[in-house]
Amino acid sequence: MGRGGYRLGLYEKAMPAGLPWREKLAAARAAGFDYIEISIDETEEKLSRLDMTPEERLGLTAMMSAAGIRVETMCLSGHRRFPLGSEDEDTRAHSLRIMEKAILFARDLGISIIQIAGYDEYYHPSNEQTRRHFAENLRRCVDFSAEYGIILAFETMETPFLNTVEKAMAWVREIASPYLQVYPDSGNITNAALAAGNDVLDDIRAGHGSIAALHLKETVPGRFREVPFGAGHVDFAGIVGAAYAIGVRRFTGEFWYAGGDAWQEALREAERFLRGRIAAGIEMAAIA
Repeated sequence: MGRGGYRLGLYEKAMPAGLPWREKLAAARAAGFDYIEISIDETEEKLSRLDMTPEERLGLTAMMSAAGIRVETMCLSGHRRFPLGSEDEDTRAHSLRIMEKAILFARDLGISIIQIAGYDEYYHPSNEQTRRHFAENLRRCVDFSAEYGIILAFETMETPFLNTVEKAMAWVREIASPYLQVYPDSGNITNAALAAGNDVLDDIRAGHGSIAALHLKETVPGRFREVPFGAGHVDFAGIVGAAYAIGVRRFTGEFWYAGGDAWQEALREAERFLRGRIAAGIEMAAIA
């Protein structure tokens, strides 16, 4: 069991990009986190990880065992560049290859959840055709993930296509597979709720039974990245409490390395901040 009946992970990009994996694992454990979330973003450097040889994968697995902390989840944002709903046939084919590689990579490393991007297009307009392509390819991806027992879970994004748990749940119900779930971003859904005049806690509750994990990220209205914890408007305790009450037990701190040499202390400060808010949320859930 994790500390307090939950697990708290660390987003890989909270650490310097050039740091070797052995040092990333050691730093995450030293800061008190329970696991690491690996980033497979749209850069060639990150996408090339999916082409690691079997020997390289075994080496990383051995490092995780030696460090006493594992990579347990994946943030797959590479589909921003190669979206599942693209109007370009070659791009769609490449997006499916990325997903297939990601699922096999997850199988080899013991990753149980792949967070997938909640949009049909990013750099080009969304339309009826991109939504249709997205639906068709999403089903293919979920069918393949089901073969290997890997959960695909929607990130709630900063764009209107899928910026709330409620919108993600429409796709979850349409696909109707236990291998498609939701992995909300606390900051993004807070901004979406504010813009629409809705209650963010109600949005969390809309995912009852289908939230695999929760990103804990700070935001301010209109700004979705690189806001320090405590400097924004996210009600972490309330969101955690609502999520915990419906069975969520996995939380990942999403923040970014800001440069300089004090990044290890920044990890420790973030861990203390998040543990405190999670503890408050669990207490709220117990009282409710």
